[in-house]
Amino acid sequence: MSDKPNVLRETDDEARKLARTLLRSARSGALAVLEPEGNGFPFVSRVLIGIDIDGAPVILVSRLSTHTQALIADPRASLLAGEPGKGDPLAHPRLTIQCEAEEVARDSAAHGRIRERFLRRHPKARLYVDFPDFGFFRLAPLRASLNGGFGRAYALTDRDLVIASPAIAALAEMEGSAIEHMNADHRDAVKHYATFHCRAAEGDWKIVGIDAAGLDLSDGERLQRLEFDAVIENTVQLRPILKKLNG
Repeated sequence: MSDKPNVLRETDDEARKLARTLLRSARSGALAVLEPEGNGFPFVSRVLIGIDIDGAPVILVSRLSTHTQALIADPRASLLAGEPGKGDPLAHPRLTIQCEAEEVARDSAAHGRIRERFLRRHPKARLYVDFPDFGFFRLAPLRASLNGGFGRAYALTDRDLVIASPAIAALAEMEGSAIEHMNADHRDAVKHYATFHCRAAEGDWKIVGIDAAGLDLSDGERLQRLEFDAVIENTVQLRPILKKLNG
């Protein structure tokens, strides 16, 4: 009896970049959890997706919702990201991440950072982000499945999605001021990042996130991800990279 054929391709840098771009440019996604009561059936709902400074997805959810109660009872979850686009929905790339949910305490050091990053991506969430029943969960990636289109299936690990850099903490400290400076004083450069490098349509593009691996840009309706050629190891590398991208 012959072995079962392997439909997976070898995971390469192109696949890793596509996976990271799909996740970090997603405004929303489908979250699958296990019902806390009954027969433990899968329960799927749509959630807004935020991204923490290390690339892990973040969600803002109400404790009154079924998916939040499910995550509290069992932290295992899957997140599907990727827009169907025109034509056959299955012809477009999508990413399924198996995650372990971690509730972010309001009094934790991470909460302020996650809140600020989430609201830059989803400013309308400011209406309810501080409601007593709402809170953040980090979805720590464990493994992922990438379908890059017909015949392009890959298996990824957490290391393929999460950013590893000694500059993460320092970038988190300076991110807010750097974004404010770029959006106020270098609007043409920001527009160039979106329309030239991301091939996005014209719009009022702003930077909404800076991390060691790239930039997140938004025009209020759409998100774009611009990945750097290499992960930043020190914050002094950021300015030359931004200048080069505008060249």
